[in-house]
Amino acid sequence: MRSSLFGGLFLAAALLAPGLASADPTIIYLVRHGEKGSADKDPALTKRGQARARNIAAILKSTGIAHIYSSTYQRTRQTAQPLATALGLPVQVYDPAQSDKLVGEVKATGGTALVVGHSNTVPELVRLFGGTPGSDIGEDEFDRLYQLIVDKDGSVTTVLLHSAAP
Repeated sequence: MRSSLFGGLFLAAALLAPGLASADPTIIYLVRHGEKGSADKDPALTKRGQARARNIAAILKSTGIAHIYSSTYQRTRQTAQPLATALGLPVQVYDPAQSDKLVGEVKATGGTALVVGHSNTVPELVRLFGGTPGSDIGEDEFDRLYQLIVDKDGSVTTVLLHSAAP
C-alpha cells in the first residue's frame, strides 16, 4: 500500500510540475519580416506585411514565448510588435551583423523565444542554432516560420511551419 501511495504522489507531482521530472526543451521560432514597402534602406511594412505580422502573433501567442528579438530595422520591429503587445513583452533589438552574439544571448537566456530577421539572415541563424534551414529564402517569400526544438541533450529538431497569407 505504501509504495502505491508514494508512486501515486510522484505521478501527481510529475503531472503538475513536468519541469521537475525532466527539463523541458527550449523552443526558438525564427521568421523573416513581413512584406515590406519601397526599396528604401529601411522601409515599413505594407498593409499585407502588417496583416502577416498579426497572423504570426495569432499563431505564436499561446506558445509560451518569453523573449522577442528583432533586428534593428523598422520592418522587423513592426513584424515582432503585435506579438510583443499581445504578450506584454519588450522587443529586444539585435545587430544582424552579430549573429553569433544573438545566438549566445538567446541560448543563455533559455526558454521560448521569437527571432525576427531577414531573408539573408534567418537561414544562417537557423544553422547557428543547430537547425536545418533548407533552401535559401526568396526575395518574395515571407511565409516561412521555423520552429527549432532544442532538447536537453543539445540536439535540434527543425520544423518548418508557414504563416497564413494575409
